[in-house]
Amino acid sequence: MSEPPGATVTLPEAHATTEPPQALTAQRVQPLRRPGRWIATAVVLVLVAQFAHGLVTNPFYQWDRWSYWFLRPTILDGLLITLEVAAYSAVLGLVGGVLLALARLSKSPVLRAVSWTYVWAFRSIPLIVVLIFLYNFSALYKTLSVGIPFGPAFFSFDESKLATDMVVAVVGLSLNEAAYAAEVVRGGILSVDQGQHEAAAALGLPKGYQFRRIVFPQALRSIIPNYVNQLIGLIKGTSLVFYVSLLDLFGSAQTMGSTYPGDIVPLLLVVTVWYLILTSVVSVIQFYVERYYARGATRSLPPTPLQKLRTGLTDLRARIRREAAV
Repeated sequence: MSEPPGATVTLPEAHATTEPPQALTAQRVQPLRRPGRWIATAVVLVLVAQFAHGLVTNPFYQWDRWSYWFLRPTILDGLLITLEVAAYSAVLGLVGGVLLALARLSKSPVLRAVSWTYVWAFRSIPLIVVLIFLYNFSALYKTLSVGIPFGPAFFSFDESKLATDMVVAVVGLSLNEAAYAAEVVRGGILSVDQGQHEAAAALGLPKGYQFRRIVFPQALRSIIPNYVNQLIGLIKGTSLVFYVSLLDLFGSAQTMGSTYPGDIVPLLLVVTVWYLILTSVVSVIQFYVERYYARGATRSLPPTPLQKLRTGLTDLRARIRREAAV
């Protein structure tokens, strides 16, 4: 039935059925339970506690004799020789590694072949064999000369007088270190994006400038962590120079152990602690060098240990205040 013209249609009013919203209440989020993690943590803590207890209470370690030997002049003299050999070998080995890496990446087939052969040979021969061979090098070549190849010599000198124990140790470690450093440097250079090389070449920059200012600084981000591992191995490898009559840290402890047989274990612990200190210092330096070269490559620099400690203390205080307010 149609409505007459001008009639007003009245619609039924909708009844309000929605209830007023309830007030939101803060609820504490319960973390996910991980019993396996807690069990593993408890087991590890028990094992660490047992090891620490045995290390402190076992009389076999003779910690009183350890404290006696730790700063003795003989040990410190050996430590100084270890530092000298490691420092000289690290610098010479890195320089040699850079030259070998550049030769390996060059377009000259002769340079590539010589570099590859050098790396292959010195990575295959044990370091102790290299050191002993150099120590007896004067038996093969009593004199060395400088002059025209296959012609007259301008001057010559006695190899036995030149090759002191320190020189033999540094040369042997440097030759061995250069072979490994060459692969570390080559890998770092290859890690630089090819677009960087092409952009530098498009600008018409000289090859040497490209390498020094563009390629090598970027390659250092990859070189530093790997070469620091090599450097730590080099520091520990200095213990082998004892076999070429150079009394380094290990050689001094070994000599004192032969003189005082009852102190062999404390002397070995002295050597262990000093090597731990040296490698820890190198690791700290590595962190800050990596942090320096990470500028521009990451959005934010990794926090330093002091910054991590401050952040942890701040979070701990905030957690305590939240728990106290509940």
